[in-house]
Order: sequence, then structure tokens, then C-alpha cells
Amino acid sequence: MVSKPKLRLSFMSSTSDRIAPLLDGRVQPEGIELIHTFGGMSEGAWRHLNFHEFEFHELSISSYLISREQGADWIAIPVFPHRSFMHMGLHYNTDSGIEKPSDVVGKRIGVGEYQQTAALWMRGIMDHDHGVSQYKVHWYMERTEEMSHGGATGFEPPEGISFQRVPPDKSLASMLLANELDIASVNPAALNEPGGQGPNLVDRSWRIQGQGDLSKIKPMFPDRIAEGSRFFKEHGFIPANHTYVIRGDVYREYPWVALNLYNAFVQAKDLSMRTLPARMPTDLVFGNDYMRQTRATFGNDPYPYGVKANEAMLNTLIDYSHEQGLTKKRANIEEMFASITLNL
Repeated sequence: MVSKPKLRLSFMSSTSDRIAPLLDGRVQPEGIELIHTFGGMSEGAWRHLNFHEFEFHELSISSYLISREQGADWIAIPVFPHRSFMHMGLHYNTDSGIEKPSDVVGKRIGVGEYQQTAALWMRGIMDHDHGVSQYKVHWYMERTEEMSHGGATGFEPPEGISFQRVPPDKSLASMLLANELDIASVNPAALNEPGGQGPNLVDRSWRIQGQGDLSKIKPMFPDRIAEGSRFFKEHGFIPANHTYVIRGDVYREYPWVALNLYNAFVQAKDLSMRTLPARMPTDLVFGNDYMRQTRATFGNDPYPYGVKANEAMLNTLIDYSHEQGLTKKRANIEEMFASITLNL
């Protein structure tokens, strides 16, 4: 029996445990061959927003909402590859006088990019949960116009905020160490901490780390487990920052790809979650204990896909985007995702 040729799609994505089975071939979408290019989360979105290189790709949800409002021709599937409590990326300089989240009012705060989803979540959570309005701080943005998502979408600072760009010879990390910023969402790698993105084209903190006393740089939320558990208990979700989008011409010609791609991501995640206990690094002394604690807090699937399981998260993100002045009108979930996926 002669096998039918598969539809070849150019595909850009970062990776994670939940996506790896799709990237390494253990899971394959029915009828589709994915030609994968690795793209870090920030750099990949920048590439596609500016150059439209790929037929199927990972994209910042915030930039997706903004670009869709402007008429961008792509449609998402309800797959969310990365989640975290993004406000917990904030680090402050102890010389700033900050001791608790409400002390951030009136301070100088740095972000990689104002419209990026991580910054959107951070502002919304700091406002709604900790009383720090975006209008009561002074914003500094690291990325240049040319190397930002907003450069492709015509970003202008929302009316009423205090905003300026980080000088090109400095970074969030160097300014935080020099006490030129009071607090910032900084790539952990720039502070010699685990996690974070490696070198990429759009961010500078990994390259311009500056000099100063690292012992003065402290996390705004030192007990990450307690703060993450608090947020999840109150809101019922872990914030997502990216989704996957299909180029409009591909979707119109081959509408079946949306469900086939979605199903493949579900299979990859299920495989990852089933094999997690066997993949637990033995170097982590309390690894299995943390896994049990994670499941006790978040259940067996902290990373749900689908529209139905993510309505609260998506509606919160949409509300934040509109109230922060990034989108002119409130988006509808039904317009964001391929119609065949809306009841999943």
C-alpha cells in the first residue's frame, strides 16, 4: 500500500519536556511533516512578527492579540507551551527601599519589552493582587524598537504611563546592579541563577551583565512555592505566555491541520507527563517530593490545553491587555482560535 504524501509545514518553536516528543519524532501529527527550526521564546516571536518566515509557529499571546487586532492573517490553536507565575521574575536592589510588593509604587521598574506577555501578566498581577498600578511606577524597556515585538506592531507607550528606554550600552541587569533601576524582570541567567533564556538576538541582560554586588539583588517573592500556590488557589490557573498560530493561507486551504496539530501536542504532553517519574534527575535529592507537592497543589496536569480548560486564564489575559492599553477593544476567545478547537 502506497502511503499518502504528508503536508510539509515550516515550524518554529522553542522546546520543553511537554513539546519534546513532537520535536524528536516520537509523536507525529497525522498527515503532517513538521520542518522544525528552533527559536527561543523571545527571538522566535520577533522573527515571525518581522519576517513572517514560518507557516506554523510559537507566538507571544500578547503580541498575537495586538497583531490580530491590526489584521494579521493567522489563527491559533489552544496549545500553551510555557507557563509560569511571571510576576515572580521580579528582582529588586536592596538599596531601593523595597521590602514588600506594595513598596514598588513610585519606583523605577524594568522590563524586557512592555507588550510582551510576561510583562503583561506581571503588571496585571502586581496591580490586581498587590495594588501596584502601571500608572504609579516609572517604566524602563530594554529592547530597542528594531529588536522588539512592538517594532513590528507599531508599539507606542500607553497614554498616562511614565516610560523610557534603557540606553543601548546598558541592560536591565547592569542598571539593577548599579541601582539605576529599583526593580526589574530580569533573565535569571544574568543574575547567575538557574533558569531563564540563553543568548538570543533581542535581549541584552545575558550579554551586558554589569558590575556590582549581586548579594544586593533579591527576588521580590523569595518563597516561590508559597506565592505560586497562593496565586493558583485564588485564580485557578498558571499563566501562559505563548500559543501556536497557523498562517491564514495554510489554514484556509487545509483547515484540517488545526485539529491534527492540536491532537499531536496533546499526545506529546500526555507522553511527557506519563514518563515524568522515570525522568526525574537523581541529582535532585528531593525531586520526587517536589513532584508529589506539585501534583498535590496543581493536580496531575498543571499545563492544560484546550479552550474550555483555559477560559479563566484567557479571559484574564484579554482583560489585562485591554485595561493596560495594549489592545483597543476586548478580544473574543472565539475569534482567537480555529473554530474546530473551540469546544475542546
